[in-house]
Amino acid sequence: MKLLKDLFFRYAAYLSAKSIVLVAWLRSNMRIVAGLWLAFAALAAILRFSSAATPTGTFAEAWPIVLAYSLIIAAPLCGYLVASHAFPEGEERERLDFNLAFVGRWRALAPAQARANPFYGPTGLMASVLMGMMLTVFFRAGEFFLSIPAIGATGPAWAQALFGLMAFDAAMVGFFYMVAFVMAIRAVPLFPRMLVFAWLLDVSLQLFVASRLGPMASLPGTVSEPLHALISGNITKVLIGATIWLPYLILSERVNVTYRRRSYCG
Repeated sequence: MKLLKDLFFRYAAYLSAKSIVLVAWLRSNMRIVAGLWLAFAALAAILRFSSAATPTGTFAEAWPIVLAYSLIIAAPLCGYLVASHAFPEGEERERLDFNLAFVGRWRALAPAQARANPFYGPTGLMASVLMGMMLTVFFRAGEFFLSIPAIGATGPAWAQALFGLMAFDAAMVGFFYMVAFVMAIRAVPLFPRMLVFAWLLDVSLQLFVASRLGPMASLPGTVSEPLHALISGNITKVLIGATIWLPYLILSERVNVTYRRRSYCG
């Protein structure tokens, strides 16, 4: 039993060390991540545009596709830049006056006390949250490019609505998850609330798309069924992620020290 316990703590220490390296790399190499995003998204957009379901010979025919793909590509970059300027690296940030997480007994910490605490910083399991937000941006954009054909201005009304709404959804998700990512990696106290907001927005957008497209009588059955499965799958993934990570965001001492400036007092 002691051997298993020792192995567990050694492995936990190994993962913690790896998370510190990962977070440090992300802090220093976001230009590389941005470059990978641009390469991935631009290639996907070019391939989809080249096989558009409607004519794209003129700008009047192609502008909805160009606009939608430009928004999807730019949204995460804009989210990162907006949040980076709003929350500069190294800026002193006071704890919030009111916390929404009431579970547990906590004592308030001054910013300097929080930084000196061994639990301070977005490492450990928080590194998984960081990677989850970033990968969500890639996966949701990839899902859009794979699932939704490029529809220009000459397409039927239902197809234009489908393409536009799903593009809007992908762009909004990319923007707000990247805002939450920056707030997390820079230890901004509002991060937990921003992540919950991003989850709620994600689900709300899926429901909005369904409410707009569902009543359209012209929507073919061959499209409505896969669309329903896609939207249901997206909502399910968000709810599973929230179910897994919300208790961690509320109860984790690392999250409370880093973002709520308080430590567990027993």
